[in-house]
Amino acid sequence: MFDNKENSKTGIDNLGEFGLIDHLTKNFKLKQKSTVKGIGDDAAVIACDSDKELVVSTDLLLEGVHFDLSYMPLKHLGYKAVMVNLSDIYAMNATPTQLTISIAVSNRFPVEALEELYAGIQAAAQSYTIDVIGGDTTSSTTGLLISITAIGVVNKGEAVYRSGAKENDLLVVTGDLGAAYMGLQVLEREKEVFKVNPNSQPDLEPYSYLVERQLKPEARKDIQALLSELDVKPTAMIDISDGLSSEIIHICKNSNVGCNLFEEKIPLDPQVISVCEEFNLDSTTIALSGGEDYELLFTIKTEDYPKIKANPHLTVIGHITHKKEGVHLISRVGTKIPLIARGWNALKNNE
Repeated sequence: MFDNKENSKTGIDNLGEFGLIDHLTKNFKLKQKSTVKGIGDDAAVIACDSDKELVVSTDLLLEGVHFDLSYMPLKHLGYKAVMVNLSDIYAMNATPTQLTISIAVSNRFPVEALEELYAGIQAAAQSYTIDVIGGDTTSSTTGLLISITAIGVVNKGEAVYRSGAKENDLLVVTGDLGAAYMGLQVLEREKEVFKVNPNSQPDLEPYSYLVERQLKPEARKDIQALLSELDVKPTAMIDISDGLSSEIIHICKNSNVGCNLFEEKIPLDPQVISVCEEFNLDSTTIALSGGEDYELLFTIKTEDYPKIKANPHLTVIGHITHKKEGVHLISRVGTKIPLIARGWNALKNNE
């Protein structure tokens, strides 16, 4: 007879996505000399015989968890699924080169629907000069599942990890934050209105920027060239997929440092601010916890500040401190608040 250990079992939502990954992979040891970087960053890094290294990342998108087809067009979904993966490659200071696409699909989808999905994938691949080189297709009983693996290249020794931040480094973010989450709120609201009145036609024009950031995000392929032109190499980097607070904590944990993030410095689009007021939401909270911005968060040496200070694509939002000082948000009135990871958790029990 098997022992009944039901009462001692741990729910996966208790650990969260990254806690679960840490727990399940803690006993995996690297055996191959060619494995430069394994589990624990935006992508893995593999040595080649040349002066290049391979960078590999994979993501899984599941219907009902990561996307809602009632307002996500399949062509946009295909495009976004690629962006999710390319963002991880750019976060390693690498250039994406190839993709593999695997899908599990139920028989409720006709061939024409899948053609739309792949049209979005093709559009993304063409726009970012990526080759689609393989994958797999199988059946599903629960809906649509998309798994994409992205492969990229980086010059040997030039990959940027989450673990390189040093005390006094500056914390920098690209673009603006919170728009994708607020776009999702607008779409969810209009979905509920449609349920009540199927004849209603939503006016999304006032929310165009937010909706676009949710339905058709763009990975920041421009930043690598920009930083090279400015002669700046980040000391640590990560992409913002799960919310600013979560990503800052990842860098601090991996780099064994602390951080002060200044609320007044967080870049917000005016549309985010106005729609947050409309929804009675705090814009800072949305920027910290919203996720799916696919901007890049990185640290630079203090002496590199003059090189970036006037650039409209980059904003210094804080600085790295000693680990013992902790990770904090400095509010507009100067209050020091411990920063907590409240971003997207795919394993959270929402029942």
